Amino acid sequence: MTNNLSVVINADAPQVWNMLREPSRVAQWHGWQAEDLDAEIKEIYFADNVQEAPDHTSLTVHGGDTFELHPVAGGTRVNVTRGALDHNSEWAAWDEDITQGWLTFLQQLRFALERHPNGARHTLFLQLPGGPGSAIEKLGLTDVPAPGEDYRLTLGTGEEISGKVWYRSNHQVGLTVHDYAAHGEGLLVVADQPVIEDVRPDGGSMVIASTYDLGAAKVDAIRSSWDSWRKSEYPESDPVS
Repeated sequence: MTNNLSVVINADAPQVWNMLREPSRVAQWHGWQAEDLDAEIKEIYFADNVQEAPDHTSLTVHGGDTFELHPVAGGTRVNVTRGALDHNSEWAAWDEDITQGWLTFLQQLRFALERHPNGARHTLFLQLPGGPGSAIEKLGLTDVPAPGEDYRLTLGTGEEISGKVWYRSNHQVGLTVHDYAAHGEGLLVVADQPVIEDVRPDGGSMVIASTYDLGAAKVDAIRSSWDSWRKSEYPESDPVS
């Protein structure tokens, strides 16, 4: 498996472009819900140095990374090309994290457009420390089928989930989850993170659960399940946000 920063989305290029150029739509796939999400979106996608191609096929965001849109059979291919790395930058140590982040967000973009183009997501997020055994291993996700295939399994949290494998890469697993949406499916992403000296010496993992149109009681039940697992496996980590 390779970490290819490219997806084909079953949507036309203007639809994809709108998801890149309207802040409220960017919030449906970039990152996860947090107090600083709006500010982060503004800085990355709408800063003064952001460059748009006149024909809406290319977008270079703050930091120098570039989205390219190419109409293809079956929709639009979206590529992200990383900008040149400044080894003296404060962000140099985070370069692989940023690459992995784009991989996650491209898949979340594809999911938002293909499954919930007019929906409003509600996310649950976990940041977990590293150590013996990755989160993917502890959750029982190392042997999920190939992308596009059906799955049914019991997570390490005790949740019984089913859906389709959305994607797999060297360090990430994405699954659609029937119980994470009132209609259709939600998306679960589990990503193992690399070592960063003096910041994350043992590596780490993150979990993003994107839910849609669930009632408060159902969201609370999902949150409680994840938080109970977190307390058992990672007792010093922060609660689900």
